[in-house]
Amino acid sequence: MANYRRDRVNEELMRELADILRGIKDPRVSSAFISVTAVDCTADLKSAKVYYSSMGGKDGEAGVAKGLSSASGYIRRELAVRLNMRQTPELKFIRDASSEHGAHISELMKEVTRELEEIDAREAEAEPEEKTDE
Repeated sequence: MANYRRDRVNEELMRELADILRGIKDPRVSSAFISVTAVDCTADLKSAKVYYSSMGGKDGEAGVAKGLSSASGYIRRELAVRLNMRQTPELKFIRDASSEHGAHISELMKEVTRELEEIDAREAEAEPEEKTDE
């Protein structure tokens, strides 16, 4: 199968999953802000990995993961109704920590910048003293 078809299916699945997740009534899922970051279908479209990130769940990340796995049957059925596909892929939910990783790297870069500014300030204070001695 052509790769562009699989890319279109991935995008459509991602769009529909985001819409379906807003309507789930499970408190573990509905209390958290869940964002579908990517979907990766296999070549035969029988299974799909759904990458998600979440914020603010009552039960934390473990509760969100359990809520999504328990609602996977409902989500798959809703996908079958909304999408005209021969087979609806089996969904595997995988937590995507890339946003947290990016925030951590950003914080490290800010810390390095602060340290460099402190070093520059100390060097600037030390330079006038050296010039007056000459």
